Amino acid sequence: MKRIGDSWSRRTYLRGTSAVAATGITALAGCNSGGESDQPTMTVVGTVPKSGSFSSLGQDMERGYELGVRRMSERLEYEVDLHLADDESDPEAVQSNLERLTDEHDPDMVWGSFATPLVTAGSAFAEDRNVPFLGVAFAHEEPHHSESYEWTYAPFPKSRDMARSTVNVLEMMRDEDRPERVGIWEPETPWGAEQAGHWEEKLTAKGYEIAHRERYALGTDDFRPLIQRSRDAGVEVLLSNPTPPGGIAVVNQMAELEWSPDVLKFIRAADPDAWWSALGRQGSYALTCPGWVPGLTDNGNAYLWESFNDEYGLELGELIPVMVGGAFNLTQVALQSVRAAETTDPSAVQSALRNTTFQTVVGEFSFEDNGLPSAGDLVAPVGQWWDGEQRLAYPRSTGTASIDFKYPLPSWDQFR
Repeated sequence: MKRIGDSWSRRTYLRGTSAVAATGITALAGCNSGGESDQPTMTVVGTVPKSGSFSSLGQDMERGYELGVRRMSERLEYEVDLHLADDESDPEAVQSNLERLTDEHDPDMVWGSFATPLVTAGSAFAEDRNVPFLGVAFAHEEPHHSESYEWTYAPFPKSRDMARSTVNVLEMMRDEDRPERVGIWEPETPWGAEQAGHWEEKLTAKGYEIAHRERYALGTDDFRPLIQRSRDAGVEVLLSNPTPPGGIAVVNQMAELEWSPDVLKFIRAADPDAWWSALGRQGSYALTCPGWVPGLTDNGNAYLWESFNDEYGLELGELIPVMVGGAFNLTQVALQSVRAAETTDPSAVQSALRNTTFQTVVGEFSFEDNGLPSAGDLVAPVGQWWDGEQRLAYPRSTGTASIDFKYPLPSWDQFR
């Protein structure tokens, strides 16, 4: 059993990169400046989508993990070795890569990829091996109930949190400007149904009218009929959780039809930088809910900014990509759980995950036994695209990257 001593040590950060077959693996370790380390090792394995449909977020997730490992190596009496493989945005690749990495490295913990199919594939692997698993970019709640999770923990806002924050951001509007008619486009997926249900429940309880709710196939690329029906229903707030290509297509087709709601919130679709790359100024005003947004303060945010700038560099006015912060938040949970357990023994870390209150860049929270953030703990931050960056629109913050919530979305000719 690996055990932590009473004092912290600060060690030189060493990052190495190696390749196994066609899959890239990143290994990070903290080591003594005197050469060969006599510290015990904490080993973590995971996958990120560096290719495939989610590849626009893979590098950001990897960088957040790298920065977090550096922090862990400074704060723990362990050399922290992280081994990441490219899962190609494919759940089967998640499983096969984790099997290989586990055979090679005997991990103490597993970290997840991006989006429900990839995260749940990693979770299933870790549950089978009785190894603590942490996953972000995973808003779907239902697996936490149906799969009887014992080893899986998600330090990330869930569907219920995102619905609550949607109400809260609308309540920031002036009474005379606040819209009343809501449209919900529901992807035909379990998460799509869950998120739509939470939106309808929370919004109707506050007096909003669901003027249009409709399901659509996740691979849809022609949204014109949906747009027309939302326009006919007088929708003022449009909510959905499409894929990034789907969300981008919606905006282009709304511009083509010269219709837009006053407020547009696209969870998942508007999270990556690909949103602005594809849409430019037409992507302005869109609201996001990516877990972490520049403008949040405290609980390690200052360190995150400093270390990101030192490691990767930021141009004047440039902000950290949102997925970097979400991934870094995961590493803070890993650090604090191991410190609380005083060991990397899986059962002790599992107990610490269930009984510790965590302070991370996304806020303060604890976990339910099924790995959900405790109900009401997490404030799901809402970002808004403005001047080519995602900036914090809710909650209100003194952070320099935050903005006043911008509304309503103007006519499309103002972007031309």
